[in-house]
Amino acid sequence: MKLKVAFFDTKPYDKESFNEINKSFNYDITYFRYHLTPDNIVLAQGFDVVVVFVNDIISDAMMDKLADYGVKLIALRCSGYNNIDLKAALGKIKIVRVPAYSPNAIAEHTVALMLSLNRKIHRAYFRTRDSNFSLQGLLGFNMSGKTAGVIGTGRIGKALIKILRGFEMKVVAYDKFIDADFARENQVEYVELDELFRQSDIISLNCPLTKETEYLINRESIGRMKKGVMIINTGRGKLIKTSDLIQALKKGRVGSAGLDVYEEESKFFFEDLSDRVLTDDVLARLLTFNNVIITSHQGFFTREALQNIASTTLQNIRDFLDNRKLVNEVCYKCQ
Repeated sequence: MKLKVAFFDTKPYDKESFNEINKSFNYDITYFRYHLTPDNIVLAQGFDVVVVFVNDIISDAMMDKLADYGVKLIALRCSGYNNIDLKAALGKIKIVRVPAYSPNAIAEHTVALMLSLNRKIHRAYFRTRDSNFSLQGLLGFNMSGKTAGVIGTGRIGKALIKILRGFEMKVVAYDKFIDADFARENQVEYVELDELFRQSDIISLNCPLTKETEYLINRESIGRMKKGVMIINTGRGKLIKTSDLIQALKKGRVGSAGLDVYEEESKFFFEDLSDRVLTDDVLARLLTFNNVIITSHQGFFTREALQNIASTTLQNIRDFLDNRKLVNEVCYKCQ
């Protein structure tokens, strides 16, 4: 009997990449279009493994249901795991993830947002299509010589720092775990958060979402930043209190914002809602600012990343099946 895998929140590109890599694993994968929810969790019955993504929220009650249905492993095809109740999984179901599918992809997308906001590329694109070739209102600044503050120096943060140093920017960083060797080799200065806020012309959020980092960017922290600061978030939506960001944009405290994530994104991102009215007033308000660029959690979205996600996810399942050490396991006691 082949291992039976239930795959939720399937998009065409997911199916294509996983089917290609699965030729080497030969699992029996059933693809479901919709998110895993309390209403459709019965679909997981009879499967050994459930594969989910960032917007599949698995609560304690759902964890119990999955265990009752015989699910033994939840394979996250993403790096974050704040959507999973890890405590509820203890002793019932193993959880694995893809910790680093493409740090460079997300770092490059981060820089793309910086450059687009700085040089007003999004505005210039629409102007020229309307035969408006005026430069008024498109003034940017040289990245060289400016200070970038990078919050979180894991693999993505480090990849970003290397790119920013190539622009001859000064880089200051904050992380609970300081990598002194990396800092020395790349001429990066680790500082406290308040100092990073004070110095930075551009701030990039590349840290995980935890109790300590939730709403890290809020009215108080924005008040400690340079007026006109650019804020980029390719981490997790709840790193920023969006209502406070909107007020800061209105007052000019924040000069621009590039957001690849949004705190209520699970209702909207990865879906085509162009034929409907946008019901989220906060998101709708953000979309009215010409100094805000929102992308729909696409920082990871490269061919190489999709291949890495598929191969790592399927190898995680193979390791579980063969009773090998789960190198990418996440668990409540590990946190």
